[in-house]
Amino acid sequence: MFDLILRRATLPDGRTGLDIGIKDGRIAAVEFSLPGATGEEIDATGRLVTPPFVDAHFHMDSTLSYGMPRVNRSGTLLEGIALWGELKPQLVQDSIIERAMAYCDWAVARGLLAIRSHVDVCDPRLLAVEALLEVKRRVAPYLDLQLVAFPQDGVLRAPGTEELLLQALDMGVDVVGGIPHFERTMADGAASVRLLCEIAAERGLLVDMHCDESDDPLSRHVETLAYEAHRLGMQGRVTGSHLTSMHSMDNYYVSKLIPLMAEARLGVIANPLINITLQGRHDTYPKRRGMTRVPELMAAGLTVAFGHDCVMDPWYPLGSGDMLEVAHMGLHVGQMTGHDGIVASFDAVTANPARLLHLDGYGLEVGCHADLVVLQANGPVEAIRTRATRLFVLRRGRVVSRCAPVRAELDLPGRPQSVAFTTPVV
Repeated sequence: MFDLILRRATLPDGRTGLDIGIKDGRIAAVEFSLPGATGEEIDATGRLVTPPFVDAHFHMDSTLSYGMPRVNRSGTLLEGIALWGELKPQLVQDSIIERAMAYCDWAVARGLLAIRSHVDVCDPRLLAVEALLEVKRRVAPYLDLQLVAFPQDGVLRAPGTEELLLQALDMGVDVVGGIPHFERTMADGAASVRLLCEIAAERGLLVDMHCDESDDPLSRHVETLAYEAHRLGMQGRVTGSHLTSMHSMDNYYVSKLIPLMAEARLGVIANPLINITLQGRHDTYPKRRGMTRVPELMAAGLTVAFGHDCVMDPWYPLGSGDMLEVAHMGLHVGQMTGHDGIVASFDAVTANPARLLHLDGYGLEVGCHADLVVLQANGPVEAIRTRATRLFVLRRGRVVSRCAPVRAELDLPGRPQSVAFTTPVV
């Protein structure tokens, strides 16, 4: 009856002891004690089974390029942008593909099966665009890669960029991006938001804009982004990434801004690892935390996701594609250490980014794609606490990665034992 059954699964909502039956790459049943499968059976032994992790904000064209052509000595956003500008003329398409494919392997091993990657369209060769479109084609059987046309140098600031962005969209790039705070003036930033949203509306595309990635409380392009989403009838189709200036805004202004964002059903993506690293660099003490107001935005009903943003590139020397590490940092920076806050952080790397990417067939309901991860944890809280081992990763019902449970063999005087850092399942 079933091609594969996952036995005795615990779901993110707390239900436990359930079997998940898979047929033809989709979830066919979620019930207790399903009849036997015609193919493989996997006993989850009460461990957490979740839809895959989703990274809503990444830069795959620059990933694994750390030290090329040199290291970011100041650790600032602007030096990272300058470094990328130095590297772009040296880029080779095969090298971009090789680095991106290596990162996709890391992602799959960590249960990350959907990534939205911004790709710089300011190079007249559109080399990175061609490279990542090829990567998207190659990884399609096992990973959803969604590409954003990203004018890194500013769509109005860099001559000819609007034409390059349109060309990238014609080539098959999925989403319209922008960077209004990097335009030459605040007025140009607002004009770029208007222009890019109109392009997306005309083409029926989503928008995901780097917005207000700054410590400047007067960087308020998210206000324009929400207004344009509402004006153009694009509610629920527009996302603002970073929004770090919100951590410096006064509370009265934010009390007006958040309802405007909610009215536009604006999506929000915070990038905890990178925001906490790049922001506050001009502060002595006290130092600002550098992340947008995640708990308040969630409380207002906005869909908020966490992104990885960078891995070993001009902006960030660390990272491994582990979205549980991202969630772990996010809940600390946002002081979301209550039970509900930790669970919300798990949602911020699973269900919420899937919603922002408009992923089809994502979830644990009957009829959804059988894209699943079995974690060495008894629930979302423990998964984040331990950065749980991904025991099995399934894509369309097929196991694409597996890993043995992690245990430490201790040889202590009088107490030799095997220890796992997870709570025993009873």
